[in-house]
Amino acid sequence: MPLAVSRFWRTPAFPAGAGPDFVNACALVDSAMPPDAVLSVLHGIEAAMGRVRTTRWAQRVIDIDLLAAEDAVLPDRQTVAHWIDLPPDAQAVQTPPGLILPHPRLHQRGFVLVPMAEVAPDWHHPLLGLSVAQMLAALDPAEIAAIAPI
Repeated sequence: MPLAVSRFWRTPAFPAGAGPDFVNACALVDSAMPPDAVLSVLHGIEAAMGRVRTTRWAQRVIDIDLLAAEDAVLPDRQTVAHWIDLPPDAQAVQTPPGLILPHPRLHQRGFVLVPMAEVAPDWHHPLLGLSVAQMLAALDPAEIAAIAPI
């Protein structure tokens, strides 16, 4: 059940040059399903809308991410820390074998944090100890300036 939904935001494609601008939003949802089942539902929605997974970060019709599930760290702290610390060149070619929570890049991406701040500004990253508002404030202001409400 949706508890809150952000506005829609126009954001530059990621990675840069991967296609036209994106529309991003964030929803806070209450669910009794475990996170892997939620992710399966999200992937089903993507497939129904025409998403075909080819290469990592390729242009896509839709991309729905599960960013967090309360304070869950999945599959474990060491694995999540590994994916958080992965160098950018490795991020572009390596795909996690399964669900990683919280999303290992959410703290680095304005296109995630801007809409997330509207629905969960006080959520704290369970490994970094920072709130959404704090993570957003730590980003380059030029990145945030490129994000605009629709």
